[in-house]
Amino acid sequence: MGRPAGQPRWWQRIPMQTLTPYLFLFPALFILTLVVFWPAAQAFYFSFTRYEDLNKAPEWIGLGNFQKLWQDEIFWKTLGNTVIYLIGVVPILVIVPLGLAILVNQKLKGVTWFRTAYYTPVVISMVVAGIAWKWLYAETGLLNQAIKLLGFSDTGVRWLTDPSLAIFCVMSVTVWKGLGYYMVIYLAGLQAIPADLYEAAAIDGSDGIQKHWDITIPLMRPYLALVGVISAISATKVFEEVFVMTRGNPLNSSKTIVYYLYEKAFTIPDLEYSYGCAIGLVLFLGIFGLSILNLKLGQLRG
Repeated sequence: MGRPAGQPRWWQRIPMQTLTPYLFLFPALFILTLVVFWPAAQAFYFSFTRYEDLNKAPEWIGLGNFQKLWQDEIFWKTLGNTVIYLIGVVPILVIVPLGLAILVNQKLKGVTWFRTAYYTPVVISMVVAGIAWKWLYAETGLLNQAIKLLGFSDTGVRWLTDPSLAIFCVMSVTVWKGLGYYMVIYLAGLQAIPADLYEAAAIDGSDGIQKHWDITIPLMRPYLALVGVISAISATKVFEEVFVMTRGNPLNSSKTIVYYLYEKAFTIPDLEYSYGCAIGLVLFLGIFGLSILNLKLGQLRG
């Protein structure tokens, strides 16, 4: 049956106030679709194909790339390095910035200067920070010069060329860059806590460090959960520090899973795009699961 004469079409019956929010969202959704959602869908498809020649169509191989991953020793090495990175960086970035935020939240003379000093590393480019720290760790760098001057060693320490030290040296840059960023998040939470609560706690005998155990930490749990999720995701997909400082060397000891993805998909002689997409899919599932777990743990703690 056709539409009765004079009856408005279905889209004409939708109130304009219902359409207005979607009209405002459309430009952003269109751009996100072009640069995020559609590329992600393509990467998902390519992870089940063999696509090593851009002049040829992708060849469907099902779970072939994931079977290859299962047998790839370097992949497991980089996955282990990423877990080490996660365990080494996240607790520091969750706990230490909270202490810094409490410190700079005090009404002290010159506290603005301290806030600026702690936040300065955040605005420095990771490339610049990586190069600067690479110079510090160099054989003739400031750290080795100080070690030699103090008499601890005549030859210095092979910071970035020792397989047992390289990844921890890269971690230090991530921590240094992240402290000020997470401090600001905590500082926003601290300034939202009413001063009356601390005054009431002082009357009840809870003062000094104890007031932070009784008031600050319980009220900061949402911020702790947020920082935990953000820092865990950042640590899992770390790339710039590794690229600038070590390129994953020595002996893959500092190579993370994101750097391995880049190496397999975008460097010669590999250029295995589909294999890189498979690594990316595994990484996405890992980050997604980690985020859900962190949020659940945050709810349980709350």
